[in-house]
Amino acid sequence: MADTALTAPPHSPLAQAAGRLAAATRTSGGAVRLAELPFLTQLNVRLDAKGTAAEAVGLALDLQLPLQPNTVVRGGELTVLWLGPDEWLLVGPPGSERELESRIRTAAGDEHVCVTDVSAQRTTLLVAGPRAHDLLAHGCALDLHPRSFGSGRCAQTTLGRTQVIVVARADSRAGFWVLVRSSFAGYLTDWLLDAATEYV
Repeated sequence: MADTALTAPPHSPLAQAAGRLAAATRTSGGAVRLAELPFLTQLNVRLDAKGTAAEAVGLALDLQLPLQPNTVVRGGELTVLWLGPDEWLLVGPPGSERELESRIRTAAGDEHVCVTDVSAQRTTLLVAGPRAHDLLAHGCALDLHPRSFGSGRCAQTTLGRTQVIVVARADSRAGFWVLVRSSFAGYLTDWLLDAATEYV
């Protein structure tokens, strides 16, 4: 049988853009900060929000699954995004996929649960700084000002004609996560860098 183990280190979708993102951050004079947060664990979780599994999974993860639309719950190194009435995205540190999936499945017991590792499907862009919401406003129809889209909020939307998930981080100074499909990450990065020239 062929050896299918990875022999080369993983390569993030935006590895070649790291220098350009750092340069834009420097030349903006602190107005915006752009960076890729590669290899975050991302697990899509589907289960009955009103069933016993939801509470058990929350206890196993040491946080409760958010039940309000477009909300986020954080606990330790984990972040859970509400994506639908019975769907969440669990975001955790790189390399924690198997351990987190095992905790979820064990906690759910005999209750129906679907856990899908989608870590390789998307990468995450950090967009921070005092002008972060202005930068995103160039291509997003949502009002991302902290008054309307503060900590604890997330949304599936479009940014620069690209489908993304936008997450407001713990406080407004920390900015946003923009989760984008790997195949569109290069295009979206080019779009952000072009829009950021306003702050150079």
